[in-house]
Amino acid sequence: MEKNFESFIQAWQDHKQSGKPFVTVTLVNSRGSAPQDQGARMITDGKSVLFGTIGGGKVEARAIEEAAKLIQDKESKTHHVLWNLQKDVGMTCGGEVSLFFECEGDSGKNWIISIFGAGHVSQELCRVLERLDCSITCIDQRQEWLAKLPKTINTLQSDSPKDYVKEIDDNSFAILMTMGHATDAPILEEILKTKNLPYVGVIGSDSKAKLLKNEMEKVGVLREKIDSFICPIGESFGDNSPAEIALSIAAQLLKVKDEVFQTAKRTK
Repeated sequence: MEKNFESFIQAWQDHKQSGKPFVTVTLVNSRGSAPQDQGARMITDGKSVLFGTIGGGKVEARAIEEAAKLIQDKESKTHHVLWNLQKDVGMTCGGEVSLFFECEGDSGKNWIISIFGAGHVSQELCRVLERLDCSITCIDQRQEWLAKLPKTINTLQSDSPKDYVKEIDDNSFAILMTMGHATDAPILEEILKTKNLPYVGVIGSDSKAKLLKNEMEKVGVLREKIDSFICPIGESFGDNSPAEIALSIAAQLLKVKDEVFQTAKRTK
């Protein structure tokens, strides 16, 4: 049991670090033909099981549906149910299960931003974005730079940042501002080949944009995907200081967010 609990804690920490919302489901009590022992745990993203089990079958399927509702709920973080296995779950055997649901991560936050690179501009950008209703994950090879970020930012140290691309939600915004062109390019290629994100931006100049587009074409990225990423990023105001570049990027992100999610409320 101790080993299983350690595995659960490790899985919980891994998913917490990812920045994506998830739900821990615990079997609090059971009576009759319950499919698992008391204390059994499962981690789910509301779509599938990420770790553990509370018994599989119909109970687990129903629990995943319930978890999905909790993730979408902007107010509640916890939920308790007492299900009759026949009446509420549709099983042939009799019994009851008591389940406790606890949502972690940014429940109800649909605006997810993945920032590759924790350098000077990223530091300023994260401090601007952390005040907004969004979930931010910053990925970098350098732990010492990640440690400088605000505690509200999800951080991930990785020697191969492009490997994180597969974890990015389909509705995420991706911003590439790593140590340079050589480290941006592999991440950009992976995103353009495997994802269809509403915003992909790379920090840099017009010449860097031209170079990246030529490289993406050489590695077989579709033309429509090549034309979809933004470089340089940010609105046309301010100077070249990290703080003002960050503000111009944040302004651009807000404009695209309003277009994608139809969230604009202010009128001129």
